[in-house]
Amino acid sequence: MHGARGSAGIGVKSYRADGDGFLLALQRIGLLEAMDSEANRKPHWSDVLVERLRSGRGSAISGQRRGRDVEDFAERIIKKVFAENYEVRCTFSGPRGTTAKCDFAIPSKTAARILVESKGYGATGSKMTDILGDLHTIIGAKRADTALLLFTDGLTWKERQSDLRKLVDLQNNGDITRIYTYAMADQFERDLLQLKSEGGL
Repeated sequence: MHGARGSAGIGVKSYRADGDGFLLALQRIGLLEAMDSEANRKPHWSDVLVERLRSGRGSAISGQRRGRDVEDFAERIIKKVFAENYEVRCTFSGPRGTTAKCDFAIPSKTAARILVESKGYGATGSKMTDILGDLHTIIGAKRADTALLLFTDGLTWKERQSDLRKLVDLQNNGDITRIYTYAMADQFERDLLQLKSEGGL
């Protein structure tokens, strides 16, 4: 940007070198008029919609990325223990023709002995509550002797104490075998090795 006195550039150094010339150059390109027009423009309903969609989509993408990070982390440990002897993001079969979706079925979706759900949070309360519904669906569909493990990043549960208590109740009742976080990765691996040995997998 070249002002009346020959100032160049668009940064703070240019402004400090020749403040008057810098501002004059902004005036010449019509910045003040553009700012005034935008500030006094009456917003249209579509402007609000666009902003809400933009922020909502960003939050959703962030949540999806976080969820995938947790899933990838859990899968690295599962793969270490079971090699290729598992299925990912599948619909497993339970007794009496029951089915449900899960993140990991070991050794397969048709003969699942271990089920793993992986959930990343940091989103809205309703998203965190969704896991309870997912888990109840899995619990209702799986065999009684199929182990169900939940791997979560643990984020935001301190703000969702009621949901956390419900999860702990599911674990205490034996519906969920165990709940893990990143800090419990070593325990997750040890438990998988034990389940592998006990089940002859």
